[in-house]
Amino acid sequence: MKGIILAGGKGTRLYPLTRHTNKHLLPVGPEPMIYNPVKNMVACGVREILVVTSSRHMGDIVTSLGSGEEFGVDFTYKVQEEARGISDALRLGRRFAGEESVFVLLGDNIFDTPLAHFTANYREQQKERGARVMLVKVNDPTGFGVAALDETKVVEIQEKPEKPKSNYAVVGAYLYDSQVWEII
Repeated sequence: MKGIILAGGKGTRLYPLTRHTNKHLLPVGPEPMIYNPVKNMVACGVREILVVTSSRHMGDIVTSLGSGEEFGVDFTYKVQEEARGISDALRLGRRFAGEESVFVLLGDNIFDTPLAHFTANYREQQKERGARVMLVKVNDPTGFGVAALDETKVVEIQEKPEKPKSNYAVVGAYLYDSQVWEII
């Protein structure tokens, strides 16, 4: 399994903090926000990670993360020329992933619980892994992407809906097998 961290976007909701830096490099506690997804991937056994960001912030991201040696991983970097959403950024990882499954994390989401159970269950499945989207039940889902469910399957994701179809928020952790490249 390979990892992909999506670290693009303009960070407009955090302006003026993001006037001169990428939001993923803002400190959360003693370290940059992007360290959280990196450390989560490492804890899940991922050792090859692609980081996707804008050309404007690529240099700062590379300076912050380096080669990956500090984390025990190998980083690859790709530029997303324009902010066109998650699937567009993910598409940049096709050659990097090859035929392997990918663990995708949004670089600006902080996970305070370990994600190893999320990836371990996926790895144990031998056939038709497909896709997995991590969901968390919340009281007010209107500020999140919200999953509409048919029992255990996600049938629709609504982005910040006024009238959500469930209380399950999409929290920015995804697992995909190699079939994803035919779909996006």
